[in-house]
Amino acid sequence: MRYEKMFPWQIREAIRKNCPLVIPMGVLEYHAEHLTVGVDAHVVRGAIDLLEKEHPEMVVFPTFYLGTPSYAVAGPEGNGSVEIDSKVVSAVCEQMFTSLLEIGFRNIHGFSFHQGENFAQGMPTDLAFRFAARRVLFAFLEKTRGRGWWGSESMADYYGGNDPFEWIQIHPIANPEKPFPGDHAGPLETSLMMYLSPEEVDMARHSDTMWYAREAPGNSSAEYGKRIVESYVENMRSLLFPLEKPVPDSAVSAEGT
Repeated sequence: MRYEKMFPWQIREAIRKNCPLVIPMGVLEYHAEHLTVGVDAHVVRGAIDLLEKEHPEMVVFPTFYLGTPSYAVAGPEGNGSVEIDSKVVSAVCEQMFTSLLEIGFRNIHGFSFHQGENFAQGMPTDLAFRFAARRVLFAFLEKTRGRGWWGSESMADYYGGNDPFEWIQIHPIANPEKPFPGDHAGPLETSLMMYLSPEEVDMARHSDTMWYAREAPGNSSAEYGKRIVESYVENMRSLLFPLEKPVPDSAVSAEGT
């Protein structure tokens, strides 16, 4: 279900069932001459759309495009990268996460592809999301449960599964245990777009003057992209739909407020 197309009763039902709300995270960044600037966001959204066909109950939030790509690859002039300071991204995410918690969602997941090979250490965009999530959760819990909430008797089973910090989680789209060779506008990203969004690939525009994209011709294919995407979907499926979990306390009942 696309969030922006949901009726309020559908939102209340999704909250009651503790359905995952999934946020595709991305940036707008120069990807050489043969790919569009939305690659990173569109890879995530494309994989999520495929998983949604299996699980139509999942809530798909609008794609977040305005991350922090940096100008490490190329400057913005005529190339299209849109750089938003990570502190600003984090501030916007805090407002977004606060709203989603106040609406009643307790099963929120952001998925990132941009600079995902460095996810364990963190890079500006995913760190902005992760920092915002932690700040919001601490503030929300103190606001709704009061100071000393973690030390109260109601949290005695915290280590047994009652963990409110699972309400918002940020993940890499790729399974770190099953990695494909990473690149920027090379065979991996070109193949992904050939499979997910072929209209966003124009190999006639490819230039071998950029070392990072030089291997794309002859080493990219929709078939390879399909294999990669299938691994991404498998990773997301394992994170979003492992075993049935009990529904946590929710701000909204099945009838709504």
